[in-house]
Amino acid sequence: MTSRQQLSFPRQYARTQRFTLGAPRAFTVSPDGSRVVFLRSASGTDRSGRLWVLDLDGDGGPPHERVAADPQELLGGTAEKLSAQERARRERSREGSAGIVGYAVDRAVEMAAFALSGRLFTAELRAGTARELPAAGPVLDPRPSPDGRHIAYLAQGALRVTGAEGEADRALAEPEDEHTSYGLAEFIAAEEMGRSRGFWWGPDSDRLLVARVDEREVQRWWISDPAHPDREPAPVAYPAAGTANADVRLSFVALEGGEERTEVTWDRARYPYLARVHWSGDGPPLLLVQSRDQRIQLYLAVDPESGATRTVHVDEDQAWLELCPGVPAWAPGSSSARGFGGGRLVRIADEGGARVLGVGDRVLTGAQLQLRAVLDIGENDILVSAAAGEEAKDPEVGEIHVYRVNELGTERVSQGPGVHGAVRSGGVTVLSSSRTDPGGAVVQVLRDGKRIAQVASYAEQPVLTAGPRLVEAGGRRIPAAVLLPTGYADSDGALPVLLDPYGGPHGQRVLAAHHPYLTSQWFADQGFAVIVADGRGAPGRSPAWEKAVKDNFPLTLDDQVEALHALAGSFPLDLGRVAIRGWSYGGYLAAMAVLRRPDVFHAAVAGAPVTDLRLYDTHYTERYLGDPAERPEVYAANSLVGDDGLTVAETPHRPLMIIHGLADDNVVMAHTLRLSSALLAAGRPHEVLPLSGVTHMTPQEQIAENLLLLQVDFLKRSLGLEQG
Repeated sequence: MTSRQQLSFPRQYARTQRFTLGAPRAFTVSPDGSRVVFLRSASGTDRSGRLWVLDLDGDGGPPHERVAADPQELLGGTAEKLSAQERARRERSREGSAGIVGYAVDRAVEMAAFALSGRLFTAELRAGTARELPAAGPVLDPRPSPDGRHIAYLAQGALRVTGAEGEADRALAEPEDEHTSYGLAEFIAAEEMGRSRGFWWGPDSDRLLVARVDEREVQRWWISDPAHPDREPAPVAYPAAGTANADVRLSFVALEGGEERTEVTWDRARYPYLARVHWSGDGPPLLLVQSRDQRIQLYLAVDPESGATRTVHVDEDQAWLELCPGVPAWAPGSSSARGFGGGRLVRIADEGGARVLGVGDRVLTGAQLQLRAVLDIGENDILVSAAAGEEAKDPEVGEIHVYRVNELGTERVSQGPGVHGAVRSGGVTVLSSSRTDPGGAVVQVLRDGKRIAQVASYAEQPVLTAGPRLVEAGGRRIPAAVLLPTGYADSDGALPVLLDPYGGPHGQRVLAAHHPYLTSQWFADQGFAVIVADGRGAPGRSPAWEKAVKDNFPLTLDDQVEALHALAGSFPLDLGRVAIRGWSYGGYLAAMAVLRRPDVFHAAVAGAPVTDLRLYDTHYTERYLGDPAERPEVYAANSLVGDDGLTVAETPHRPLMIIHGLADDNVVMAHTLRLSSALLAAGRPHEVLPLSGVTHMTPQEQIAENLLLLQVDFLKRSLGLEQG
């Protein structure tokens, strides 16, 4: 690899938003199998997402793509303007692009609704025309009714509805005061539970289920930008561990029912977390609610007339209960030999040492698979995403596949090593496959299992090629990837080592795909042997693997050390020069590494690290560590800094660079400031790099580029490597 290519990668990586721009995403298949709807920008550097339609049965010819909505045309070339609520929604979903970033459709997938610059737009998907509808603004999360005759949307804390032609716009639920809102997902639902919605249409299009969020008891934090002292700090309702959560209630709101609402009743004192809502024509509305410690959850069926609930199922776990995408739901269909029968509960649960798929009172998968998500529920089968489980024969490291499951067995849909995902409706499946070759994700459209089309990607090809070697390390068989410099020869000798983990819950880094390793390969090409390892706590082969971190985050560092030492027997690793870098949980892990294990690690870059776990949110932190008021010793043992200062090894002191965005409302800047103060008090030199105007993401092109260059410079200086 040439020097020019090495230096150009950070710019390309930033400009393409990690090579996501131009790649198709957010697929929807029409029930009749004639159309696939998706988002894609016009090139690998264009941030503005367009709405596209792939016609599968058009005019008897081959499938062809067409633009259904172009933001440039709809806005007349003017710049987008985002409300504070929309910016917050995008931050929670880690959405860094522009233009059309999300859409919703009616049941027939004839019409799509979306917000653009705080305005309401619809697209007629069959005709390929788009237009703006008059609406109160700024508009958030517009969603057509199943019959396509109305569109519900959010504006200034209210739930509103308008006709599909823009007529009779009105509020269905308006906030009573500044602390309440209707239809919005509260902070922890969007950030931690994977629930980004706060309202749901009924299948008959005559009413909606609407969440009312009251944040008056949630403590207020103030996010300021010291680079602009003339601006007021922004208040953020942040439920830190051990403090009050938002009060969340549900009500039925009739489309033509005036202001009368029917509140849904359940024991909210014991089960305050509204984790999931499902409402289809296959059964009554279905809720998943959790206790605050997340060890008990109830599946509740709701009577739409009275709001009363009945318990359908109860899950309990001594550690915690995992929330998975796509469930709970009702199974449709009749009770045929291969069908499931309508009204049977579909769920993913940790039972018998495995994460399994259950339908009604039957468990349909075993320890060979570790279920990730339910992708689609058909009349005769269920489409799921899963990795190899504890009892799988010859599991391949980092692979995730798509399977069809029914009462007769399990069939793998995706073929070949890689990371696969799918969207399906009826007989049409959109299958996305990422492999370890440098081509990026390939999106195929299958009808009855046969390929009929491929969705083009406009994403740029990286200027470098990653070469991860996927292995299992040590006695625990820790999944790991090792990357050496391009063109490395055995005669080059041992290399300084850089560990590049996330290393915590929900953050799998070791994947059988190419693009996840591009940054790691770039660091390798600067002269490092780079190790990416997923120890206990990361999504793995069994629930026990993930739940081993209960009360004990530091064991995730133990697993990084075990992987490092085990791999030294097979790869050219210089254990006298070992560094580590990471962001968020990975930043916490990196800082912990040089503070608690300076015998192993010689330098670290910690990005947006969580340092005092009392400052992180309720749903995440209490899941793993409990209530800080009841278990202060657990928080002290897991935090890097607390009331008594640092918990560190006395010597030696190792170089540490801490990077943090001043506008971060997820891991707030206080984490870094408290760590820096404690380090100063202990006489420990370190570097702090504050990023003005930057949140937990770093979407700004120049900042993202320079961060990579600054990190490699710091690591080389700290390890005594020659610059050049």
